[in-house]
Amino acid sequence: MNIIQVMRLPLTVDLSGFVQMLQRLQVPHRVSEKGEDQVLWAPEALADEVLHLYQRYPDGNADLQAEPDAALPDQQGQDMSQPSLLAQAKACKVTALTLLLTFVVAGLTGLGDNFTTIGWFTFLDFHVQGDYLYFTPLAEGLAHGQWWRLVSPMLLHFGALHLAMNSLWFWELGKRIELRQGPWTLLGLTALFSLVSNLAQHYTTGPGLFGGLSGVLYGLLGHIWLYQWRAPNPHFNLPKGVLVMMLLWLVVCLTGVVGTLGLGQIANAAHVGGLLIGCLTGLLGGALSRRKLSA
Repeated sequence: MNIIQVMRLPLTVDLSGFVQMLQRLQVPHRVSEKGEDQVLWAPEALADEVLHLYQRYPDGNADLQAEPDAALPDQQGQDMSQPSLLAQAKACKVTALTLLLTFVVAGLTGLGDNFTTIGWFTFLDFHVQGDYLYFTPLAEGLAHGQWWRLVSPMLLHFGALHLAMNSLWFWELGKRIELRQGPWTLLGLTALFSLVSNLAQHYTTGPGLFGGLSGVLYGLLGHIWLYQWRAPNPHFNLPKGVLVMMLLWLVVCLTGVVGTLGLGQIANAAHVGGLLIGCLTGLLGGALSRRKLSA
């Protein structure tokens, strides 16, 4: 993603109304402080449109979405109220590529029905004998160079609903981090959260089949939550209902009621492990960002 400086204005200029308008239009952007100035950044492909919007609506415009002539033009000269899905994917490459890889793995594994291909991505290698699965010990797998298994279970999904829900949340949370902190940060956090959540699940329940992006999602949620608490910024301003809903769902899953109702087994240890490590990275990252801004 190529983000460039669109405008540099004194700190005395109130950008809050304009930033809220960009949020309504879902235009990727961020604002940072440099000395006595504030800098507005945006993807290079949208820079001219953002500047044009500021020239017309420096204080924002609550009725902009209702005005057809105020929408951002796309590359073909057509009007649009927000960047297209393709434009968002280009601006958030790691988010998009991670989801693409997840969909490919879902196809290869038949959403959990093909045990042969599932074995390529599970935390532990296994073989089927009769009605039982026999897992290779973790140390033995690592000794044979199977290090990818430490993170690859995040690509496994068991059912269309499992895949759809996790993908939608990763798209929502992953974009926020990639736009605010960059693609390499998102990639590193995704790998870290996957590693910690997988290890937590393995050492809590022992050898077994588990997978999905949910451990990573709780890591991303915890990261955004604590980062926003330490260093508020528009990209990490999640609606309060989102945080409450995901935390309530975590508590519901921990009670065991989901499995009792026959809705499938939940990797609770992965969720909790992901949330805890995400809170830690968010706390540290937010504190570091706050220190940089005050320096």
